[in-house]
Amino acid sequence: MSIQPFHITDTKFDETIKNNKLVLVDFWASWCGPCRALAPTIEELSKDYSGKVLVGKLDVDSNPKTAECFQVFSIPTIILFKNGVEIERMVGLCTKKSLEDLLQKNI
Repeated sequence: MSIQPFHITDTKFDETIKNNKLVLVDFWASWCGPCRALAPTIEELSKDYSGKVLVGKLDVDSNPKTAECFQVFSIPTIILFKNGVEIERMVGLCTKKSLEDLLQKNI
């Protein structure tokens, strides 16, 4: 697993979540202010949880199929997948502590 957030695409999404036990996906867009504000936290989590959680980013503008499939209508949206299944979702700008709590209870 990488220490930088993994860039997930529509074509690799299913494979990515099925081949990793725990995947945190940040659904974002470059024009979204709260998404840009959350980006450093996502990078920190990727480093902090390397080897335990695959942390990925999915640009909703470039990958609308996956965003639509998971009914991501507001961004940022963070979805945690365990064994290929969505288990938790957070919408909007959230704190590093809230994301760490989410990860800790699912590791």
